[in-house]
Amino acid sequence: MTPREQEEYTALRATIRERGTARVWIFVVATLGWAALAIATAVLAPTPVATLVPLIVIAAAFEAVYALHVGVERIGRYIQVVYEGSDPSEGADPSSPGWEHAAMQFGAPKGAATVDPLFAVPFALASVLNLVPATLLNPTREEIVFVTAAHALFLLRLVRARALAKAQRAIDLARFEQLTAATRQPSRSTTN
Repeated sequence: MTPREQEEYTALRATIRERGTARVWIFVVATLGWAALAIATAVLAPTPVATLVPLIVIAAAFEAVYALHVGVERIGRYIQVVYEGSDPSEGADPSSPGWEHAAMQFGAPKGAATVDPLFAVPFALASVLNLVPATLLNPTREEIVFVTAAHALFLLRLVRARALAKAQRAIDLARFEQLTAATRQPSRSTTN
């Protein structure tokens, strides 16, 4: 590995570490912020539509967590292809895969503890709890439809993002392998 490659590899691993930590802190701080805002709007703005303000906070927090997760996974696949090599003929030792290969192969064995890197369940629970003040304020039919639809859209976003996140590793791996293969092919000059 050249000094430049070592520096890039070190920076990429640090980025993964920092983004992983940031993702957890964003979730914790946003959850506390959402709770405070939900209580404040329930007390100070007694209209069903006011529940949209805390919903925006949890939706924004989810998007931040999701963006960090996507970035971390993408960096991991880049490391897997460029630094660990996906082909033994490229110098990778198949008997001793690097962390990214090992993590991808490990997957989620039956019975093992699982982790939700998107915090989808707590975000969904916050969204459902966020609806409670709206239902206690004798909303009109229009208000309840509007507020419920906004919360349902957020829940749909959670489900969709979770499905995309499950498929992301394989998609990113295939894309980086394709990009790497394209750069390794000798360039053909077109001389007439």
